[in-house]
Amino acid sequence: MPENSGIGEQALNKAAEIGLSSQLDEVENLDVNIKTDPLKLLQGQVDTVVIQGEGLVMQKDLRMEELEMQMSSVAINPLSVAFGKIELTQPTEANARVVLTEADINRAFNSEYVRSQLQNQKIHVNGEVRTIEPQDVDFRLPGDEKVVLNASVKLVETGENQQVVFSAVPWINANGKSVSLENVEYGESEEISPELTKALIDQTSEILNLSHFDLEGMSLQINQLKVEVGKLTLEA
Repeated sequence: MPENSGIGEQALNKAAEIGLSSQLDEVENLDVNIKTDPLKLLQGQVDTVVIQGEGLVMQKDLRMEELEMQMSSVAINPLSVAFGKIELTQPTEANARVVLTEADINRAFNSEYVRSQLQNQKIHVNGEVRTIEPQDVDFRLPGDEKVVLNASVKLVETGENQQVVFSAVPWINANGKSVSLENVEYGESEEISPELTKALIDQTSEILNLSHFDLEGMSLQINQLKVEVGKLTLEA
């Protein structure tokens, strides 16, 4: 019996890994560990599912350094397993941990998708309407529960470059899906344009919007946010 159990679990693990990998643009390492026994499996019952991933790249160039997810008492469709699919037959609660590094968030900020989002915005600078073209965005996690953003943007109409530097404290939004930046403080430079700062803050919230990290059939909700030197950890 234990031998058959092992074969059944291995086949399930592989099917789940293939299914999850197919939803990702890139994956460095993905390991699914499903525990059950053959009799329960025939009835569509799984004791536990543990998913561990490293270097998972989602759509829009969003990368997770680490993903850990644990589920218990999972109900699946036993027929779908025969076709290499893991299909839940009823909702299940899971604990998840997502780690994003400074490099991950910088990668997203400097991606074509985010650049195009920022380029479409019109802002007021000294009373004049300007189109912005991001040159470089440097996102830092220096500790003290803060994030620091240093962005260089070009004002298309005049050709001049402007530097925007500010720090802020990330907070979980009431809906539990995204992170907003509060308590914005400016560095040496003064605020050039409230609209430009808001555009950068909104874009940070958009990058940290957990719905972008949802895989098919999964919805993450943030319970806790931990800001450390060089990385953000979201407990979901």
